[in-house]
Amino acid sequence: MVSSLFRGLFDTEMTSVIELPDFLLCVGSALAVGLILAAFYMYRTRYTKSFVATLALLPAVVCVVIMMVNGNVGTGVAVAGAFSLVRFRSAPGSAREIGAIFLAMGTGLIIGMGYLAYAFLCAILLGFASALYNHLDFGAKKRSALYKTLHITIPEDLDYTDVFEPILKKYAASHELTMVKTTNMGSLFRLTYNLTLKTPAKEKELIDRLRCRNGNLEISISAQETLIGEL
Repeated sequence: MVSSLFRGLFDTEMTSVIELPDFLLCVGSALAVGLILAAFYMYRTRYTKSFVATLALLPAVVCVVIMMVNGNVGTGVAVAGAFSLVRFRSAPGSAREIGAIFLAMGTGLIIGMGYLAYAFLCAILLGFASALYNHLDFGAKKRSALYKTLHITIPEDLDYTDVFEPILKKYAASHELTMVKTTNMGSLFRLTYNLTLKTPAKEKELIDRLRCRNGNLEISISAQETLIGEL
């Protein structure tokens, strides 16, 4: 009687039905794997409650979907299309977040196919590798303190073409003017440079020299913003 409740309305005698104990075992394993992946992701990483909660549930969701597909090619194609839409209906995330989502989906797929031990092994190995890379700051720029973004405000009558070149060449190994923008109803210009400083200790001295050239208007310097490595 209980098994008949979990049969599909359109099942035939050729359709293999997943038994309830097997279904519960797979879903429970997927939830456990999700907790393992979420724990590895939270190690020394800035995260939000909603993201880690979703990450913990995602393997179970994928597992259930794969078990329900159960060899149906048409349903499998529809599911693949639905998963592809999720990427375009969500806010862009960092490369690390997207990698964690793919890992969670992959382990859920493995469990849905019935390979529980492989799913746990995959989650532990890849989760540990991710946490280890994060702990070692793998791929971090060792010279990141030298890469700066400089904003200089100048009056509209000041020719900015070469006015700051001697100062920037003295304090920066390389520099590039990336943007010129008008501000304050067109009475001021705002210049944006990407710099590679020769030494971080000279940052204040650089700002003081620039202030003498731009009439003591606003100057700001910050860590250089890069989008390289984001997906």
